[in-house]
Amino acid sequence: MNLTGPLGARLRGLVTAGLLLVPVNASALEAVLTAPGASEELQDRLRQSSAALSASARGQDSPLELLSSALSDYRTLVQVLYDAGHFSPVVHIRLDGREAAAIDPFSTPARIERIEIAVDPGPAFRFGTARVEPLSAETRLSDAFAPGQPATTGAIRDAAQTGILGWREAGYAKARIGDQRIVVRHAPAELDAEIRLLPGPKLRFGQMVVQGDSDVRPEAIARIAGFPSGQVYSPDQVQRVGTRLRRTGAFALVSLTEHENPNPDGTLDFNATFEDLPKRRITFGAELSSRDGLDLSAIWIHRNLFGAAERLRLEATVRNIGGTEDIDGRIGFRLDRPDRLGPDDSIFYIGEAERRNRTHYQITRAVLGIGARRTFSDTLYAEAGVGFNYGDADDAYGSGRKFRYFGLRSTVEWDKRDNKVSATRGFYLNAGLDPFIGLSGSKSGARLTADGRAYWDFNTEGRFVLAGRLQIGSVLGPSQSEISPELLFFSGGAGTVRGQPYESLGLPVGGNIAGGKSFVGLSTEVRGKVTEKISLVGFYDFGTVGASSFITSGSDSHAGAGLGIRYDLGGLGPLRLDLAYPTSGNTDGGLQFYLGIGQAF
Repeated sequence: MNLTGPLGARLRGLVTAGLLLVPVNASALEAVLTAPGASEELQDRLRQSSAALSASARGQDSPLELLSSALSDYRTLVQVLYDAGHFSPVVHIRLDGREAAAIDPFSTPARIERIEIAVDPGPAFRFGTARVEPLSAETRLSDAFAPGQPATTGAIRDAAQTGILGWREAGYAKARIGDQRIVVRHAPAELDAEIRLLPGPKLRFGQMVVQGDSDVRPEAIARIAGFPSGQVYSPDQVQRVGTRLRRTGAFALVSLTEHENPNPDGTLDFNATFEDLPKRRITFGAELSSRDGLDLSAIWIHRNLFGAAERLRLEATVRNIGGTEDIDGRIGFRLDRPDRLGPDDSIFYIGEAERRNRTHYQITRAVLGIGARRTFSDTLYAEAGVGFNYGDADDAYGSGRKFRYFGLRSTVEWDKRDNKVSATRGFYLNAGLDPFIGLSGSKSGARLTADGRAYWDFNTEGRFVLAGRLQIGSVLGPSQSEISPELLFFSGGAGTVRGQPYESLGLPVGGNIAGGKSFVGLSTEVRGKVTEKISLVGFYDFGTVGASSFITSGSDSHAGAGLGIRYDLGGLGPLRLDLAYPTSGNTDGGLQFYLGIGQAF
């Protein structure tokens, strides 16, 4: 029975108000739903939507609560059936054999032991007439909204929304539904849907009015936003303005709301409302491996440093605590200024000082530079910068070797992963070209790098994932002995080949090891969920290092394989433990373990 009349409204109101209290039903409750003629999918939707079927599981098992849930189900289940294209359904909800709608709320049963929901969905209706007009020149409605197609309320809503969006994309910001005529014809099981749209006037962007209590200066907000005043209205442009402001990292909330009424000159103003994020944030990180010991890191971020959404990032790292190498570390800063060049461009300043104590070389280095960042989309950006690089190194070619470079660093990143910290689908690509000009006797050349990653979940909703990674590196120009060891390539360790000691593979020079001019690394992982939080991983890594700028058949290589376990920490990514063993190459490292946060790649 479909409970939609005044009596039904009165009954639902009385029950929901809880005018009568009765004892809790102590016996086991039986609740069933039958829907002969309905598809399995539709039956599942009906069961999932029913409040009466889930009442006991939600702890609502008194007769009053069960009756209230049953009464609400009439409307809910009928709406589910309408959404599925069944417009002449019959719904019976019986409590111990009595129709719920006929039970007097002043005489609620002392107990309810059985809820039976019987649904006759009736025939599946099809569209007789399906019309939305007028439409903009570029709008094409879905084939699902056409005469002869299954008639569903979802298809009608989608068609109306598509029509309105088409007008809005053409500049008609105030397009809306003017009239609609929906006729259900039961005998032929057809539904006629006619919707009339009112496009309204074609509008241009007016002004962006800054509101809210933000510490970012209004003029800086305007430069970053690049609000397209005077251009024809476009919802994509509105979204682009919001994205530019959000990616500064200065705001917890960015809201752009169009004015209700256009201006007399055909422009439309917007209110921009902001809430600032806390100005400072401190984060800490740690990674532990059996050979390299403990690495600790800290990052301090200051947002809106000078009142124009600037972002200052300070980093400090201490490495090799308890490891086989001497303790070393790094400090650095990066200052981004998004208001300097334009809406999609920014300037950044970088500086760092580092001491690296590696098995095969030691270097003290410093870098100072300036660059620009161009954001093409939410997934694609490029950076280019220039700077000075100073280094003093001890390596296989001697002690106290000095390197002075003036360099250009360029990077392109394309990130199409579904999740940055634990991807299940998509790909990631980072490529860099770093030409360097030698100063004070240092040689000139160029360094090329690429890091590509891909992920497949085979339509398992992330429960089974195959992940692959390819790393490529090459140095062009001088010989190995004329290049700073930080620019050369080694293989081994968590970032390249697990199971092999960190940077254990290089090229023999006398009785020592130097880095190579080329590198190729391959990694594969098979990830499978055991529970919603726990996953098991099997992996295989391979790395090769060459003496020339490109890998040849004679280049030395090594490999490692192992098993890992992941525990999902939510937004931080998984807690990672990997156990790996060398499978090829000359090493005496034995079993290695790695502990960290986030996937290996």
